Amino acid sequence: MIICIKVKPNSKENKLVKINEREYYAEIEEKAEDNRANIELIRLLSRELGVSQNKIKIKNPKSREKLVEIDVEK
Repeated sequence: MIICIKVKPNSKENKLVKINEREYYAEIEEKAEDNRANIELIRLLSRELGVSQNKIKIKNPKSREKLVEIDVEK
């Protein structure tokens, strides 16, 4: 499954908001330096969606509008 997430780094709290089935908005406490915001986004998605962190891959890590691939094999 591929979803689109608009990310706002350096926020006051970690938060994930579902807009529709394929679109999300995320606020991340970490700054967008040294890949820290992307790592925190993966942790947040793992917690919120109940998926292992190693099943989540960010396709375009430099963009604020990220395409995220989630392996949801059962």
